[in-house]
Amino acid sequence: QVQLVESGGGLVQAGGSLRLSCAASGRTLSSYSMGWFRQPPGKEREFVGSISQSGRGIYYANSVKGRFTISRDNAKNTVYLQMNKLKPEDTAIYYCAAKTGGPTHLVGPWTDWGQGTQVTVSS
Repeated sequence: QVQLVESGGGLVQAGGSLRLSCAASGRTLSSYSMGWFRQPPGKEREFVGSISQSGRGIYYANSVKGRFTISRDNAKNTVYLQMNKLKPEDTAIYYCAAKTGGPTHLVGPWTDWGQGTQVTVSS
């Protein structure tokens, strides 16, 4: 099991940027695919993006493609989500997740989750 802690959330105006971090402990991050998900108010948790163990496979939801960038630093056991050109509809609690094997856009297969960090985008 890997413990995950997100940070970097906050309040930002539309068009602004934030960078979320997800620090892992307990296991070596390089063994895991990593994902970012979000849960808007009153809605179900949804896929944002994911990155494979090696970092060569990166996938994004259509809603964030071209604006968000996922990266990982296995030496620091940390994964990042750079969010640019933020929109009010990006407002949500953002979660990072880990799983062995390849990444997926589905919520169910991810086995380890952080506690989430709130991102609020004002118009």
